Amino acid sequence: MASPFPSESDSSSREFVKKSSLYQEFLAEREEILKHKWLESERLGYDIGFERALLDWIRKHRESWRASRRTRQQPPADSNGPARKQEERTDNNRR
Repeated sequence: MASPFPSESDSSSREFVKKSSLYQEFLAEREEILKHKWLESERLGYDIGFERALLDWIRKHRESWRASRRTRQQPPADSNGPARKQEERTDNNRR
């Protein structure tokens, strides 16, 4: 019989999931949908519900939101990045 208490591995698995970029993306998207639900409900004067807000947001905003998020998350391009790392490896091998 399984223990009703979470084990250390269960806890560490949950922490791993919470820190994953996929889960973070899910949470950010969910937050945007909830904002959209609130704004549309206020505009229309009644609660439109999560499902309607979800479908409306996907249809109208998801693509541009994701593109915007991707450009904000990309680290600045380092012109010497890969070449510099290769130099460092070569220097370390000489020591």
